[in-house]
Amino acid sequence: MRNSLAAQLPATSAEAGGLGALSVLAAVIRRDLLLALRRKSEVLTSLFFFVIVVSLFPLGIGPEMALLRIIAPGVLWVAALLAAMLSLQRLFATDYADGTLEQMVLSPAPLGLLVMGKIVAHWLVTGLPLVLIAPLLGLQYDLAPQALGILMLSLLIGTPLLSLIGAIGAALTLGVRGGGVLLSLLTLPLYIPALIFGAGAVEADISGLGAVGHLSLLAALLALSVFFAPWATTASLRIALE
Repeated sequence: MRNSLAAQLPATSAEAGGLGALSVLAAVIRRDLLLALRRKSEVLTSLFFFVIVVSLFPLGIGPEMALLRIIAPGVLWVAALLAAMLSLQRLFATDYADGTLEQMVLSPAPLGLLVMGKIVAHWLVTGLPLVLIAPLLGLQYDLAPQALGILMLSLLIGTPLLSLIGAIGAALTLGVRGGGVLLSLLTLPLYIPALIFGAGAVEADISGLGAVGHLSLLAALLALSVFFAPWATTASLRIALE
C-alpha cells in the first residue's frame, strides 16, 4: 500500500498543479479507507466500545426513564468521545513505521492537504458510524424523536471536530514511548468545549430552550479547527520526522 500511495500522488510540482487539490485529497481518502477495510477488527473496536458503554448505563441505573433522559446527552457524548480516541494513535503510526509519511512530506502536494485527507478518512471510519448508530442507542434512554435528531446533528458536527483535534495530538505523540497515555492527556482537555456544546444542545432541546445556540458554537469550533488543525498537525509531523 506504500507503493500504491506513491503511485497516486504527483511526482512533480507541475503534476501536482494539474492533478488538482480535490484529486489528491480523494486519493489519500481512498487509500486510507482501503487500509481500514483490511483491518476491520480495529474499525469495529471503536463501534463496539461505543455500543457497550452506552448500553451499560441503562442496565446499571434501572428503568428510571426520567433519570435516563437527563443523563442521556452526557453519556452518549462521552462514549462517542472515548470511542473516537481509541483509533487516534494509529492515525499516523502505520505510515510512520513503513516510511509512507516521509513520502508524503517529500511529495510536491501540500502536506496539509494530505493530512486533511487522512483526517477525513479517519472520521468516515470512526466518526460517521457513531453518528448513524447514536439515535438507535438513544432509544434506550427514552429520548423524543426531536431530541434524537438534535443528538445526531450535534454528533455530525462534533465528531469531525474530535478527529481534527485528535490529529494534532496523534502527530505530537508520534514515535513517543507510551504515546497512548500522553495522547489522552493532550486531547481530553481540548475535547471539553465540544463535549459541553454537543451534550448541551441535546439538553437544551429536552428542556425546551432550543439547541440553535449550542449547535452554532459547535459549528464555529469546527470551522476554526478545519482552518488551524491541518496546519498544526503538519508542523507537528515535520518535528516528529526530524
